[in-house]
Amino acid sequence: MQIDIQTRGFKLTEAIREHTERRLRFALGSMQYGPKGISVRLSDENGPRGGVDKLCFIQVAFPGASSVVIEDVQSDLYTAIDRAADRAGRTVARRLQRLRRIRRSTGLVGTDIDPGSAEL
Repeated sequence: MQIDIQTRGFKLTEAIREHTERRLRFALGSMQYGPKGISVRLSDENGPRGGVDKLCFIQVAFPGASSVVIEDVQSDLYTAIDRAADRAGRTVARRLQRLRRIRRSTGLVGTDIDPGSAEL
């Protein structure tokens, strides 16, 4: 699973990188058909002024399908990462479940169709 992490308004530390990767691997790692790529954008919208301004934007891309996009804003960056990763995991799981239902209802069960190749 390829995870691209970029920041705006602060420097990406090793602790933030490790935390983000660990949370995403936990939330998305058990998927039978993994995502093509994951982009994470972390930013501090207000800079040193503080407030509820730590943004975590996650985009999970699948081959041949629309991306899952999740955004969360919190006063603590780690909380924003945790919440966004959890929501991304649930959203991807729902999309894959919906695809399996469609495959079953159309009689495609047991075929070698990659769920990533169909529109989720």
